[in-house]
Amino acid sequence: MTVDLVIANGTVVTADRTLEASLAVDDGKIAAVGDRESMADADEVVDASGQLVMPGVVDPHVHIDGYLSNDSYETGTSAAALGGVTSCVNFAWEAWIGDLSIWDEEGTLLEAVERQKRKGEDSLIDFGLHGVITREDPTVFDELDAVVDEGVTSIKMFTAYEIGLSNGFMNHVFEEVAARNAVAVLHTEDASVCNQLTERLKAAGESHPREYPRARPDYAEAMAAEDAVRMAQEAGAKYYGIHTTCAKAADVLADFQTDGSEVRGETCTHYTALDESAYETQGTLAIQAPPLRTPADRDAMFAHLHDGALSVVSTDHVAFRRADKEVEHWWDSSFGVNGLQTSLPVFHDEAVNERGFSYPFLVRVMCANPARTFGLPGKGTLEPGTDADIVVFDPDEEYTITAADNASVADYSVYEGREVTGRVKKTFLRGELIADDGDVVGEPGYGEYVHRERPDWSPNRQ
Repeated sequence: MTVDLVIANGTVVTADRTLEASLAVDDGKIAAVGDRESMADADEVVDASGQLVMPGVVDPHVHIDGYLSNDSYETGTSAAALGGVTSCVNFAWEAWIGDLSIWDEEGTLLEAVERQKRKGEDSLIDFGLHGVITREDPTVFDELDAVVDEGVTSIKMFTAYEIGLSNGFMNHVFEEVAARNAVAVLHTEDASVCNQLTERLKAAGESHPREYPRARPDYAEAMAAEDAVRMAQEAGAKYYGIHTTCAKAADVLADFQTDGSEVRGETCTHYTALDESAYETQGTLAIQAPPLRTPADRDAMFAHLHDGALSVVSTDHVAFRRADKEVEHWWDSSFGVNGLQTSLPVFHDEAVNERGFSYPFLVRVMCANPARTFGLPGKGTLEPGTDADIVVFDPDEEYTITAADNASVADYSVYEGREVTGRVKKTFLRGELIADDGDVVGEPGYGEYVHRERPDWSPNRQ
């Protein structure tokens, strides 16, 4: 008997430990983890001496080929493959009419899911979808059973922008989400506070990007989070707070957590690696919502990742070009930054090299926890029988990040010129090599739509 592939002599990293071992892969699955001598012969052997062998990164928060992103599935997931990301969860936006909309007429949530599944036929990596409710139309509740049956087991809501929902309508959504054992995903900023502060800054002519964080302060994020998570608790709904930026908002999640079974949250790589000083040096290129915060808030993100109030690190990847970002007044800039290609190296450098966190911690917050949180049991792990989504990572290679290497259509990087130690060498998806030493070698369309399960958030399961 032979297997398809053996990755030999590396340091295998799981969510719980590191071990010197080899991995056997057959028919797209992890076949064995152990001594090379005990494994079957292989059609191909990859020598991973001196390198880490980790599960593929699972990014549950990306924007690709839809509202808020210029990336196609091919360009966005090529960037992902180069960054060691083998699975992502994108967004299916319910079409609405408004100043910020890209649609000419309203559409249903189920139509949005089908639209994004079709677009994803060019994906290089596996992907799932969150459904996004963008308007207060109660007919959406008639669709939720069909949406969940399509494997979309999480529903996103906003408290800000023209698609922000009122507390009353959100309260009803939480009830419906709870009834289906799905997950409520929340962007929380108090719209009235942010809008009023923005208008004051505009009136005062405070147009330099350094003023931007004053328009969307940390307390506005925390206020909206507290309302939303309280409603979710009353409804018995699973609550996931996306892109947490600051101590005040993370503290809200911590206050409502008891055994970890109902309230969870993420931060993003840029909130752990950058602070508000980036608006001085990068201007509007660094603008996203919520804003970058203080150095103390960066420290708080790591403190809460350590204590479990936050359990996931995502990218919130959005691909814009400089022309979308470099404007005279910060309030005219497009919100969002790209990061799929650089997230793993940057977070590795910041968390492991600079702050001394362990490699199992890295795997937990970037691989295992997002997979478990969003119903992807075959992902984020190297357990035998699961998908052979694997990253071979050199922890010692030094290089300088530059947008010239971007596979994404984004022509800038908020990490431009940053020297990091640690680089993705190979990325495998279900046993197939899709990125090799900086080159995309996978074929568009090899990635598959993943029909996600209703996740198990039982106590003690991160």
